[in-house]
Amino acid sequence: MQENKPFLIVGLGNPGEEYAKTRHNVGFMAVDYITGESALWKKEKHALTYAKNVNGHKVIFVKPQTFMNNSGLAVGALVNFYKIPLENVFVIHDDMDLKLGTIRQKVGGGSAGHNGIKSIDAAIGTDYNRIRIGIGHPRDFNSPINPADWVLGKFTDAEIKDVNKIISNIDFIHIL
Repeated sequence: MQENKPFLIVGLGNPGEEYAKTRHNVGFMAVDYITGESALWKKEKHALTYAKNVNGHKVIFVKPQTFMNNSGLAVGALVNFYKIPLENVFVIHDDMDLKLGTIRQKVGGGSAGHNGIKSIDAAIGTDYNRIRIGIGHPRDFNSPINPADWVLGKFTDAEIKDVNKIISNIDFIHIL
């Protein structure tokens, strides 16, 4: 981590009220939880951003407003504008290959078919931090739902409780 450079914490999702509480928007949900209700978001570089100081580091929280498949447009613009090294970039996103309510962190790797990650990879490369939040796969629930429809489906109330529990365990203070 480059201590003297800002950190970028990106939550992936789709803009618009119709996508709120969908599985694909778990990144937005995480960033909203971390920043709290009093965060004052501003429009910047195809995204909503909120900056604050955390443990002496400038941290820029981001919710791309480009829709998931074009997330790289916003992330690339912000990384270039603020000159943020990839090791200071954290992207929080949904992962169907993880059981609901689990979380994994890694650096780099493939997209596993996630179009938001593919877009970011194309814009900035692959060597950034990824925080993957499990949303489960329709097959885990014996559901015939197409995976593309699954990610755009809303969490049930019970699933929201599981997701909120895992989101509350994300601790960026120890990451920075």
